[in-house]
Amino acid sequence: MELGITTFVENTPDPSTGKLLPPYQRMSNLMEEITLADQVGLDVFAIGEHHRPDFLVSSPAVVLAAAAVKTKQIKLSSAVTVLSSDDPVRVFQDFAHVDLLSKGRAEIMAGRGSFIESFPLFGNDLKDYHTLYAEKLELLIKLNKSEKITWQGHHRPSIDNRGVYPRPYQAELPIWVAVGGTPESVVRAANYGLPMALAIIGGMPERFVPFTDLYRETYQKAGHDLKKLQLGINSHGFIGDDSKKAADDFYGPYAYVMSQIGRERGWPPMNRPQFEMMRSPEGSLLVGSPQQVIDKILFNYELFQNTRFLLHISVGTLPHDKVLRAIELLGTVVAPAVKKAVSQTAELT
Repeated sequence: MELGITTFVENTPDPSTGKLLPPYQRMSNLMEEITLADQVGLDVFAIGEHHRPDFLVSSPAVVLAAAAVKTKQIKLSSAVTVLSSDDPVRVFQDFAHVDLLSKGRAEIMAGRGSFIESFPLFGNDLKDYHTLYAEKLELLIKLNKSEKITWQGHHRPSIDNRGVYPRPYQAELPIWVAVGGTPESVVRAANYGLPMALAIIGGMPERFVPFTDLYRETYQKAGHDLKKLQLGINSHGFIGDDSKKAADDFYGPYAYVMSQIGRERGWPPMNRPQFEMMRSPEGSLLVGSPQQVIDKILFNYELFQNTRFLLHISVGTLPHDKVLRAIELLGTVVAPAVKKAVSQTAELT
């Protein structure tokens, strides 16, 4: 199993002081986080795209290109690229540059995104929410497979036997389809034979099992080799040397962000009892000591038989030294234990 980190590069106020980091400082911190993740042997670092003030990165490829020259082994992905409101040609070109700079470590995690700010910003109509994504994913896949393409759709000017450059270092860029629990998206990923990343950020993970079962069934029916199937689980979490201290550190920033999003979407504010329920052994939050996080990753593995697990460590802004410690623990303690356990399970089966 691959293990790694996702981040939206949040820049939210310190819950106790109300102060914000200068954006340049948050970006500098991010570079240190990615560099450390590479040094401690994590497999993936993925950065989300947003167009709002509380999350800094609107162009993951630009930031990943900077990380490419600072790292040596770690895969560099978006999490996600909001493909519906972007041009697949530019997405492909941007990530081809990241791939060349990193000598073959770039990936694209394509999704529709959980926020809608980019749609009016780039002149897209929300009534086309579904067709935009379906059409643009199809184009991105074609771009990835052929140097020259001819293509015609409804939401972008046609392409008549044009080459798209540069080509990536890899023969093809890995394209993951990010899914939040929509069966149509699951089926789409499976029919294309693409890896699927499933975000579990609330509720009980076991309720997502039907989605991964649907993915496997559709993947096989579409004629794809199950041995090549790749399935990722992405969840919120945080690791500290002490369980209670980790929970205390994480709760304030996490509750701030989730309550703010809740106000936008009509959810009730986050409270501590709800938080504690979510970080219980069968909940969706992976917050606590290294052993607690190990146990919950393996619990997810029992449910999903996933090939990748990405921990979204910062939901709200945490002290930089504590984020670095969490990354260190994930790479040096959690990941080796999880990989050993998964390997032993595979040998028994």
